[in-house]
Amino acid sequence: MPMDEDIRKAQVLVEALGWIRQFRGRYVVIKLGGSALEQSESVHTFLTDIVIMEAVGMRPILVHGGGKAINRAMDQAGIKARFVQGRRYTDEKTIEIVARVLARDICGDLVSQIRQQGGLARGLSYLSENCLRAERLMLEDDGEPIDLGLVGHVVGIDRALLEQTCKAGTVPVIPSIGLDADGRLLNINADTAAADVARLLRAEKLVFVSDVPGILLDRNDQSTLMSHIEVRRCRQLISDGVIDSGMVPKVEAALVALQAGVHKVHIVDGRMPHSILLEIHSDKGIGTEIVP
Repeated sequence: MPMDEDIRKAQVLVEALGWIRQFRGRYVVIKLGGSALEQSESVHTFLTDIVIMEAVGMRPILVHGGGKAINRAMDQAGIKARFVQGRRYTDEKTIEIVARVLARDICGDLVSQIRQQGGLARGLSYLSENCLRAERLMLEDDGEPIDLGLVGHVVGIDRALLEQTCKAGTVPVIPSIGLDADGRLLNINADTAAADVARLLRAEKLVFVSDVPGILLDRNDQSTLMSHIEVRRCRQLISDGVIDSGMVPKVEAALVALQAGVHKVHIVDGRMPHSILLEIHSDKGIGTEIVP
């Protein structure tokens, strides 16, 4: 029996070899946030996957949010969170909390954990070397502008900085906060930030690490998981209301990235151990892959 287990492990490595060769030297942008960030054991195994991906020659880039941690910090400061069209209204006091939680606390912890597992990592933010260039995000409601405060969207990245960091065998860790042309901090939605980084880099893959298995035709029935889906079908499911709530911005960001040249987008469950490796380096995968 021990020999059978060894043979099974060898077969797994053989299956992974083809995918490792295919993606060697390719950029893979991975977004971590939401509930996945709240479970320390899940984060640990997720970061193990990141270290392994870099070790076999891929170039992972980690983009993260931290909404729940920001909410807790705002509660402690006596500031009530306010959301407009699903986005956090961000005033001067809020941006100070957002910046501290994302760039110092969460980013610093992720970098530290990667290093503890034997990998190399570097936080790229306004605290060190800024990577995300942003502008104020303007939304409208019935033709009227909506004030979101200091909320932005990505208009550019420091591509040379990312390329140099990855070539040095180091994982870039990017909090979803950027600087505008005047050096002001802007709060950015982490899903769209990750999609923009993937789009501007023409990454091989964009991976959303979520707290759901992927796209479900029935959210109460995991057997309805769509393991493979095309852009046209995604748009139809959004129109029909099958894809709804918090999954909509993820999928819409995915579609923008695919249109810009990203080859595939994956949605995987961060609560499942080694979900990224299973999705990318196995023949069947375990989440949803979206393709043009």
